[in-house]
Amino acid sequence: MTDLLALTAQLVGTPSESFHETRLADLLEADLRTVAALDVTRIGDNVVARTDLGRAERVVLAGHTDTVPAVGGNERARVGGNTVWGVGASDMKSGLAVMLDLARSVAVPSVDVTWIFYAREEVAAVHSGLGELAERRPDLLVGDLAVLGEPTDATIEAGCQGTMRADLVLAGTRAHTARPWMGRNAIHRMADVLAAIVAVPERRPVLAGCEYREAIQAVAVEGGVAGNVVPDRAALSINHRFAPDRTLDQAFAHVRSVVEPFMADGDSLHLVNSAPAAPPAIDHPRLAAVIERRELEVRAKLGWTDVARFAALGIPAVNLGPGDPTLAHTPDEHVTRAPIEACHDVLVDLIG
Repeated sequence: MTDLLALTAQLVGTPSESFHETRLADLLEADLRTVAALDVTRIGDNVVARTDLGRAERVVLAGHTDTVPAVGGNERARVGGNTVWGVGASDMKSGLAVMLDLARSVAVPSVDVTWIFYAREEVAAVHSGLGELAERRPDLLVGDLAVLGEPTDATIEAGCQGTMRADLVLAGTRAHTARPWMGRNAIHRMADVLAAIVAVPERRPVLAGCEYREAIQAVAVEGGVAGNVVPDRAALSINHRFAPDRTLDQAFAHVRSVVEPFMADGDSLHLVNSAPAAPPAIDHPRLAAVIERRELEVRAKLGWTDVARFAALGIPAVNLGPGDPTLAHTPDEHVTRAPIEACHDVLVDLIG
């Protein structure tokens, strides 16, 4: 049996910061091409391996190969006992290790399987390797169910919340700070808006037994002319995380309803970027059976993940990976053996 912890350490020790995933993609491609039952396709730094057994169902198992930049020396894999430390250990090279081992070891799955190792997830969505595949070879994404190896600590995290960023620009009138009554301070106007954002009650809708937690946060501010000038412009960047029972339009309308009472002539609110939510898709018969059989915990995914891309294609998708999501992107990022092996067992049950 493969030592999954050692395989994780090998992948962690292969640097793959966003836009620099070629070396890891080469390693994965070479390994997958040794499996006779797999049809392997390489598009850029994305590697897709598929079985073609004529099964009635196809399950897609997908994971991103890139990591955030290393920090504090965690670019090197370090193994101690049953733990691997290093950038990407949790998010999500331990998940990739599980996928790679299953692709090599489950010779005759009960379903057809598509293994997708894709690049550039940790950066702006426009660069996504999964998006690149959807544009160039959408046939490679086809399936009846998808599982994303995002870190969930070996639990099922269903669906995902949507996210959007909007910029609010408030106008003012310049004046000398010795005579501020002759102007209108755009930065001071922001105070009421910030208070309103802080006062927004937390919304916690429950969908398919999963409790989501919406959030609206001010994430950046900008303004000011000089130390002796009343500012005539101030900008506030707002991030909104919204549950799957809201569309993009409804989520933006919610942001507008919070700030609009404080807007005046010359002010503006515009949407900078957005990504839709995905509903909790845990009722697929094959997945539901595994959840019941193994008594798996199911909870809501509060962040955004690529399950939303599969949901947009009409493919039910969930998140299941061995890493602890609270450790992702931290200097102390690490993963332990137990959740890696637990995820491996669940996915064997799903496709075996």
